[in-house]
Amino acid sequence: MKKYSIILVSISVLITAFASCKKSYLDEKPYSSYTPLTLTDSLGFEAAAVGLYNYESTILTYSSAQGWPSVWQVGTDVANATANQQGIEVPYYNYAQLTSTDGAASYIWGKYYALINNANAIIDNAENPSTTKIGAVGKKQVEAEAKFFRAYAYNNLATLFGKVPLITTPLTTPKTNFVRASLDDVNSLIISDLTYASANLSDLNGPGNVKLNVQGKPIGRANKYMAMQLLAEVYLRTGKNDLAEQQAQAVISSGKFSLIKARYGVRASGAGDYYSDMFVYGNERRAQGNSEAIWVLEQENPSSVVGGNTDNAQQRRVWGAAYYNIAGLLPCDTLGGRSIGRLRLSNWVLYGLYPNGDMRNSQYSIKRRYYYNDPTNAKYGQVVPFTGPDTLYKICPSTTKWGAFDPNDTFGYAMIKDFIMMRLGETYLLLAEAQFKQGKTADAAASINVLRTRANAPQVTADQMTLNFVLDERARELIGEENRRQTLMRTGTLVERSLRLNSGDVQHPTTGLAAKNLLLPIPLSEIQLNKDAVLEQNPGY
Repeated sequence: MKKYSIILVSISVLITAFASCKKSYLDEKPYSSYTPLTLTDSLGFEAAAVGLYNYESTILTYSSAQGWPSVWQVGTDVANATANQQGIEVPYYNYAQLTSTDGAASYIWGKYYALINNANAIIDNAENPSTTKIGAVGKKQVEAEAKFFRAYAYNNLATLFGKVPLITTPLTTPKTNFVRASLDDVNSLIISDLTYASANLSDLNGPGNVKLNVQGKPIGRANKYMAMQLLAEVYLRTGKNDLAEQQAQAVISSGKFSLIKARYGVRASGAGDYYSDMFVYGNERRAQGNSEAIWVLEQENPSSVVGGNTDNAQQRRVWGAAYYNIAGLLPCDTLGGRSIGRLRLSNWVLYGLYPNGDMRNSQYSIKRRYYYNDPTNAKYGQVVPFTGPDTLYKICPSTTKWGAFDPNDTFGYAMIKDFIMMRLGETYLLLAEAQFKQGKTADAAASINVLRTRANAPQVTADQMTLNFVLDERARELIGEENRRQTLMRTGTLVERSLRLNSGDVQHPTTGLAAKNLLLPIPLSEIQLNKDAVLEQNPGY
């Protein structure tokens, strides 16, 4: 069977829809189809915009290759693969296997280009003068939403692959002459899109648990501060550190967000602390009291809300320990549900990263001790001893950020939990990075100390400020949340930090990591199918 380019797969549904609409038995107006034919009024645009969130969710919840979340963590400074690896993550610590046929690189390339094509369809129709069934304000808002997602996808592609094909109009027919645009051109589009988005996206009400923004839409939808935060990251990647500082400062000084500094929400009266409260199921959203949340991609349990989740998210199973493999331990809510331990936090994270007293290293954020919880077991209530390889897999210390227990699904194949995509804690880190890169070391220390004060950690001084220190602090604050690989690729530190801090893992040491791995390979299938132009490969692949 003839194969089609990954870039083109995303438009196949559109092509089919166009052909089908010509047949007499489909003469009705296709209100339920996602095609340009329906992007003529507010209902069509609204459905298409919601589809962007749904599509981004499919990237995060991909489960056909269950090691997908590991790809972005193992072989970096913060994590290693365990004996229970799935496979897709192997080339990301055994770099000799990272070739142009790599499955993870190919998958993410195709998914982001599909997201771009969907965003382009919205933008193209919003800018079309013949689209008159939606007002000028509504057009700007939906265009800004689509431009945010287009910029988000292109920023990720530029970080991972460098120069990439630039597509700004929806593709509805096969195209086989893609060329890689200059990085300057790609960055220019990203910045232009985010500048437009920050000016035209919805604002938020003040801090609180309101459910609607000032335009009356759910606060889970895009807001101007999401665009500003992403723009700060883009400016850092492109060396415009003063502009990055301005964007991060604007988010912080907006008064719309505040760091969590007190217990709240569904576990407020239970065991825990206010930092770990943010990651409890039912506490993650702004409407649920998380005043730190800038962008939360909300998910629902599909057993209670039809279509509430896409695919079967593997984050809990990947990040959590496989404790259920030990006799006398049963999956339960206090242990975060059933996990299988596909990765393990690095020894550097577990034993060298956190200073004494740092709340982010408390028992409520990193689980280090287990107790037999099966009442039928003779050792019920006793501490599970660490013996042999158990500490590398079955009861390895692990972050609790992805733990969630569904009593209707004790087997726990899928994680039903929201994705905190952006929060104020990271804003301070982006600000500190921008300040350090401008030589403002005292300001950078002050920005980091805001987070360390919240975490009850020792204060730092200007003399301690280096890029490595900022990246250390990102790990302390964002372990389990950020795409660590992408952060290290963006800052050009993947090779140095991974080899210095985490190359000698007992189970799966990092081997073959070299400067070429600061970019991923362009998928060979894209190069081969692009028969009418040269799609250049990245050096070394």
